[in-house]
Order: sequence, then C-alpha cells, then structure tokens
Amino acid sequence: MTAEPWDGIVEEGDSANPGRTEKMRFGKCKKDDAHPKGEDVTVLCVSENMVLRNIPERAYDYVVNGKSAIGWLMDRYQVRTDKASGIVNDPNDYSDDPRYIVDLVKRVVRVSMETLEIVGGLPPLNEKPQPDDWPLAWRMEG
Repeated sequence: MTAEPWDGIVEEGDSANPGRTEKMRFGKCKKDDAHPKGEDVTVLCVSENMVLRNIPERAYDYVVNGKSAIGWLMDRYQVRTDKASGIVNDPNDYSDDPRYIVDLVKRVVRVSMETLEIVGGLPPLNEKPQPDDWPLAWRMEG
C-alpha cells in the first residue's frame, strides 16, 4: 500500500518527463519577516523540467528528528559523490519511473498533512509532574 499524492499541488513543467533531480530547491521570493531567506516553501523546484506549487506550509510542521519530512527528502534526494570512495549516490537511479521523485514529494506532503491531523486530534497526555530526582536524561523540555 502506498500513500496517494496530495491533491492541490500544481505541477508546472513536463509531467510525463520531469527530468533529472540534481538538488531540490525552494522557490524564490522577496525577503521579509515571513521569508527571511527569500525562499517560498510553497514552491519546490524538483528537477530541470518540474516545479511544484501550492505545497501547504503546514506540511513543514511534521518534523522527524528535528527536520521536516520534506526537508529530509530534499536533503537525501540529491545527487552526491562521496569524496573518499568516489561513489555517486543518484536518486534518479532509484526507479525506472521518471515521475518517481515528483510523486514521492507529493506523497510525503500527504503523509505529513495527515499525520499532523491525527496527532492534532489526540487527547492531552495528562502526565504527572516530573519529580525533582527525575534523571536529567529523561527530562522532556518544551
């Protein structure tokens, strides 16, 4: 079973042949308080022939080990060459489907959005206060 791609994401480019993904990048926008880096996270340049628009900003709130799921995908799905071995890690080789990475991004958005909805609907934990002698390694900050 696989997640369905998120509806509402607009594809700009060649849907049948989106081209190679070298490194995904956010769209550019004017720098301001809402966009201090001048990056529009609702726009993702996936490959040479494909830009995805209308990515929900909320999808970036789903965080795994300190990084959004989309951020992990952007980091891991880029062409890299290991300096020591010279081995090339090319995500374009992971599948014969030319849409693999485009569809994967859209599926990760769906998983992010639906996970946030599920987690948001959970009741509070009502945890007991931590005692003073609670080991530091067990403490949850935040």
